[in-house]
Amino acid sequence: MLTYHRITSIEDPYFKPLHELLGSIFPPEEVLAYELWREPLQDESIHVYVALHGEEVVGSTEYRYYPALRVAMTDFTIIGKPSLGVGRFLMRSRQQDLERLAKESGTEPIGMFAEIYDPYRAASHEFGGVSPMNPYVRREVLSHIGYKRLDIPYVHPSWDHEGHAVTELDLGFLPQDETVEEVDAALVVSFLKGYYSALPNKPEAWLTMIDNLKGMNKVRLLPL
Repeated sequence: MLTYHRITSIEDPYFKPLHELLGSIFPPEEVLAYELWREPLQDESIHVYVALHGEEVVGSTEYRYYPALRVAMTDFTIIGKPSLGVGRFLMRSRQQDLERLAKESGTEPIGMFAEIYDPYRAASHEFGGVSPMNPYVRREVLSHIGYKRLDIPYVHPSWDHEGHAVTELDLGFLPQDETVEEVDAALVVSFLKGYYSALPNKPEAWLTMIDNLKGMNKVRLLPL
C-alpha cells in the first residue's frame, strides 16, 4: 500500500530521505542544496509529494499549475524502487491533484511541460542504478503517456546556482488534446521566464534561446 504525502518543510521527517533520493538519482547540477529547499517548500504553488511504502520513501514528484497560462509543469518524478507500482501511483495521484487545482482556479488546462532527458546526451549518468529511471526507459514511458518534444535546441540554467547551461534535456509537452501539433512560442517564453525566475544566474545560451523563441510564432511538437 502506497501513501501520497505532501512535504511543506525541510523539517518534515521524510524530507531528508527525499533529498538523499534526489542526490542519488540526478546529477549534482540538477539538485537544489538542502537548505535552499526551505523557501520553495513553503510556496503553496509548489507541490512536492513523496510516495511512502510504510515509512520508506520509495518515490517522489514535484509539480505546479499556472492558472494564467493554463499549463502545468512536472519538475521531476522519481521511482526509487521497482516493482511497487510507484510510477503509476505518482502519475495518477498527481493528475487527480492537478485536476483539483485547475477546477479551483476556474481554468481548463491545455497541457503540461516536463524536461526530459535525451538518453544519448545523458548516457554518462547512472540515475541511481534504478532501472525505471534509466533515461531510455523514462523517455519511452513518457512517449507512451503522450509527451512530445518542442522543436528547439533546449538548454536550462543549472539548479546549483552556478549559471551553467544544462544541455542534456529536451523540453517536452503533454497536450490535453493529443491532436495538437504546435504550441504558441509566447506561451513557452512566459512559462520558462516564470519557471526560472528563482535562478538569478542565467547562462548566455539560455538567454539566446529565449530571444529566438520571441522571434517565433509557433513551436512544433515532435515525437520523443
